Amino acid sequence: MIKQRQGIERAALVLEDGSIFEGEALGHRPASGVAAGEVVFNTALTGYQEVITDPSYAGQIITFTTTHIGNYGTTMVDNESEAPHARGVIVRDMARRRSNWRSESDLDDMLVAARLPGIGGIDTRRLTRLLRDAGSLKGAFGTADEASLLGAARAETGTGGVDLVSTVTTPKPYMFGDGKFAVVAYDFGIKTTILRCLAEIATVTVVPAGMGADEVIAMKPHGVFLSNGPGDPEMVTGATDAIRAIVEAGVPTFGICLGHQLLSRAFGGHTFKLPFGHHGGNHPVREVSTGKVEITSQNHNFCVDTDSLAAVAEITHVNLNDKTNEGMRLKKHRAFSVQYHPEAGPGPHDSRYLFTRFAELMESR
Repeated sequence: MIKQRQGIERAALVLEDGSIFEGEALGHRPASGVAAGEVVFNTALTGYQEVITDPSYAGQIITFTTTHIGNYGTTMVDNESEAPHARGVIVRDMARRRSNWRSESDLDDMLVAARLPGIGGIDTRRLTRLLRDAGSLKGAFGTADEASLLGAARAETGTGGVDLVSTVTTPKPYMFGDGKFAVVAYDFGIKTTILRCLAEIATVTVVPAGMGADEVIAMKPHGVFLSNGPGDPEMVTGATDAIRAIVEAGVPTFGICLGHQLLSRAFGGHTFKLPFGHHGGNHPVREVSTGKVEITSQNHNFCVDTDSLAAVAEITHVNLNDKTNEGMRLKKHRAFSVQYHPEAGPGPHDSRYLFTRFAELMESR
């Protein structure tokens, strides 16, 4: 059955540079008529629900480059967090018919229930080319007039120099899974699929981003996991001190995405913001030691400067699109990390072996 929407309500997207895109309102309608954030694009062909519910998108408006979104509906089991932390969703065309045996609701209904605004009918090809040329831009969309939207876009702070982790981390520890090892996982914005992968090898205690090293070490874990998360790694107060103490205490440590950046910074690495980030499920990464190429799932705006790690780490993975750092291993400690997402929710499973490597590292201890 084709879903009948309650009328078409005009909306517009306005970027900080003054670019205007006309469309129609979707999902939740905020009372102010405005949703603002940093506009980025994601190239994944499927997995829109997992993308939307990834906490790493806090502070951002997600543009889907795939033109037809929502055709297989949504189901609660595919959520990567309890609720979306993104600021909004931009699509070319949202499906009016969902067709999948797992489907429980329409994507538009999910956005309404999650109070997440959306805009459809946008020329996403033009928007993506603009973002590729200019870099990620702050923007605002909604039913308000264009002058108000431009003002909101220019008033938006973006993701640089902002602590977004504190808005997504768990307020208190909790347990997940029942595996062989005992792992403490720092929640900087952890995804459910990551927890499922860890649960295959460990009993996981998920802890808040601000938990100190002494408290973690007192749990006597076999290993510590540093999760993905949103925003600027430099703004995650206290995390690098805790990570350094844990690693120097000899606890095997594995980090991904923001966790990779924080582990690098803990040992003198520097981070910088990429022009438009890496967002999608089709990024080629080469493992340096084997030459093997993995197709990876990625979602980050910041990157680790390779040269800044030369004295302390071995670079293990390189992005073949732009030659940026995608992984490292500390020379003097039992710790390694990758910039991409080996759990791949959504995305290819080429990199799932990294969880096995973490298990082997804990076993060897």
